[in-house]
Amino acid sequence: MKKLLFYIVFFYSFIATSQSTSVKVEVDTTNIRIGEQFQYKISINETKNVIIPKLQLKGVEIVDSLKLDTIKNQLIQKYILTSFDSGAHYIPQQQIFIQNQVHLTDSLLINVATIAVDTTKIKKFPIKGIKGEPYQFADYKHILFWVLGILILVSTVLYFALQRTRDDEVTTSTQLLTPYQEAIRSFKILDDKLLWQNNKIKQHYSELTNIVRNYIERELHIPALETTTDGLISTLVDFKDSESIVTEKETIQSLEKLLKQADLVKFAKSKPLAYQIEGDRNIAKNIIDDLKPNITEEVTESSTETLIIVEKPVIKKTSLLVKIITILTLLLAVSALSYFIVQAIPLLKTSNTSVTNVK
Repeated sequence: MKKLLFYIVFFYSFIATSQSTSVKVEVDTTNIRIGEQFQYKISINETKNVIIPKLQLKGVEIVDSLKLDTIKNQLIQKYILTSFDSGAHYIPQQQIFIQNQVHLTDSLLINVATIAVDTTKIKKFPIKGIKGEPYQFADYKHILFWVLGILILVSTVLYFALQRTRDDEVTTSTQLLTPYQEAIRSFKILDDKLLWQNNKIKQHYSELTNIVRNYIERELHIPALETTTDGLISTLVDFKDSESIVTEKETIQSLEKLLKQADLVKFAKSKPLAYQIEGDRNIAKNIIDDLKPNITEEVTESSTETLIIVEKPVIKKTSLLVKIITILTLLLAVSALSYFIVQAIPLLKTSNTSVTNVK
């Protein structure tokens, strides 16, 4: 008797529990048009130990799954659904797990209607031709290599042409100056640099002595740039004794003092004062003014002979502007040729495709 009473109480409690926990589904509409969206909502009267599997649908698609909400001890899960197939589609029963027990939802019928289309009002378009494959880098690769090669060649020619023109201009302007004029111009360039004023005393003395040595080398034909200070002074003393140069003894002594002062600055890190630097600059100018070769005109018997002077023809060089215009014209021609080649390739491919289709 006690066992029977126990089973009866357990059975009623089970029924009461099952009835207290319910699952409900609803949609905002059951009739839609193709592609139109509608809402599908699942309501569960329980918030603990609830599992909602993925929807099992056929003929209907999920557009979006909204966030799970909890409202008054209820779980509400909303979905946005749609369908692209006309006709009647059932949303089948869905399994919901609540406290390890399976609960089934109701199935719903959704009617999907087509949209009437008036074919008489549809604009007709002409039949399109055969669409070719999109062009890729490989189609233009060989053209790009040719263009790059030509541009590199033209740029190289342009560089060397301009470089040679600049070198010719520098060489010509240098050769037109006498040793004395070149030295005076170098002094002015050195003064404009303001080297010793910017604490570049070593560089100042190096360029100052190079100006004097270069003048001696060009004017007296002595390898002054490669000769040591003592060797250069000894050579000048010998030239003075042999009267090959016209200068004062004090000038050679001033030159020796200047060169030794420069050696101290360059190799012994000596730092002369400002008035000493300016004084050495003036000494260098006086050396240039006073140091001259002894030129004697000797009249020989051969000088009385008749001389035939043949004037060298003047060859007119191409100006820099003409060279630049010529090279730019060549670049434009190459670019135009490359452009026409690139434009012609699609036409040739289209023509070949048409011939193949005809065959």
